Amino acid sequence: MLPLPPGLSVGCGNMGRMSEESLPELPDYAERVLQVAERIPPGRVLTYGDIAEWLGEGGPRQVGRVMALYGGAVPWWRVVRADGHLLPGHERRALERYRVEATPLRSTGAGEQRLDMRRARWDGGDGRDGADGWDGGDG
Repeated sequence: MLPLPPGLSVGCGNMGRMSEESLPELPDYAERVLQVAERIPPGRVLTYGDIAEWLGEGGPRQVGRVMALYGGAVPWWRVVRADGHLLPGHERRALERYRVEATPLRSTGAGEQRLDMRRARWDGGDGRDGADGWDGGDG
């Protein structure tokens, strides 16, 4: 083995490549949450509680945890807080996405942008007949 250059703790080429076998398995609940997030159409949103209700399991905090850990590969900006506040720390990126997708927004008296939940919330239908069987609860 070659000596390490100064300042390196791991030798170049010794790290190996990530393979399908070495990746941790996605928990079943997390996979289901992400599948729902991927179904939300552009310009629409679901709350953390909506997704938990859709799945019939967990609650808003569990869905939020899944999104925090694994949500980067799905349209995370479409999974939101029930009060319409933008995701703290990601406001600018989310707002850019909402504008591109024409997601309904509203301004508060203080001039903050929020989601217009009455208009933006997805009812779970496919846009034609609402055949998904979810009624878009309050959560």
